[in-house]
Amino acid sequence: IAADKSMITMGKLADDYFAAQILGRWKHPNIVRSRIERDIKPNLGKMTIADIKPTHIDDMLKAIVARGAPTTANDVLRWVKRMFDYAMKRQMVQFNPAAVFDLSDAGGKEESRDRWLTREELATLFEAIRSARGWTYENTLTIKLLLMLAVRKGELIAARIEEFDLDAGVWKLPAERTKTGSAIDIPLPRQAVDCLRELLRLADGSQWLLPARKMQARMVPHIDLNTVGAAINKNVRPLLKDISPFTLHDFRRTARTHIESLGVPPHIGERCLNHKIKGVQGIYNRHDYFDERKDALQLWADLLQRCEQGGASVIPLRADKAA
Repeated sequence: IAADKSMITMGKLADDYFAAQILGRWKHPNIVRSRIERDIKPNLGKMTIADIKPTHIDDMLKAIVARGAPTTANDVLRWVKRMFDYAMKRQMVQFNPAAVFDLSDAGGKEESRDRWLTREELATLFEAIRSARGWTYENTLTIKLLLMLAVRKGELIAARIEEFDLDAGVWKLPAERTKTGSAIDIPLPRQAVDCLRELLRLADGSQWLLPARKMQARMVPHIDLNTVGAAINKNVRPLLKDISPFTLHDFRRTARTHIESLGVPPHIGERCLNHKIKGVQGIYNRHDYFDERKDALQLWADLLQRCEQGGASVIPLRADKAA
């Protein structure tokens, strides 16, 4: 029986592990699903788990790092270790070929990031997007929304159309889809409403804001979490030779930095990112600051629009509310 179990492929093990340990337990299971489909299966999926050796794990990690994704390599190592631990407990294999590796063998220590895009960099990014070959209109709208709303990538990509009330200008983000576990009503600047109306038109009746663009074996109904980031790296990044590397996650820090530069109080800026207010104030003050966040996000959207129109050079680095 043990021999029969060892003949299972890595792809099948990953699917079984996902169904048993992730689905229904993790708030954002598609993050793990993405690592399985994009990294684990292409590298190891067809091999039987009994045949996988440390050298195969090493080759996979090196390939991921080589494409410029060290953090992803760390994530893949963590998940593969857990999958083989799962297999060992069920007597499918006798040892874990990933156990001999640590983060220094994958992407290395993950430093906290402080990258954000200046106004000039934002203007350059928008200019590059306009001229990039192979870049889609849907990607442009998604980038604008991620910047304007300062939400997490997964929150926007996995959004259902029913969450948006465009007439009222509100996105009702449910608790089960937020990192904090608390629902939040996100005020929508008028530019965001315009972008969302375009995405609804392009969704063509789908219940998802960003439906999957092609049928895939994994059958995730919306685009992959890495779709837009990969498109930036492939189509836009080559046009940004004078700009330091950035990720989509850096858009939240970019928004937070510029929102405060516009004269918005820090606690309002924190709530714009759906961060909980720390300390005693956070315990006793449950006010959601919806109107204040609405004003702050509209100021930020207006500034982004000016950057998009090429006006970054005339915008002072430290603008006040009148900007």
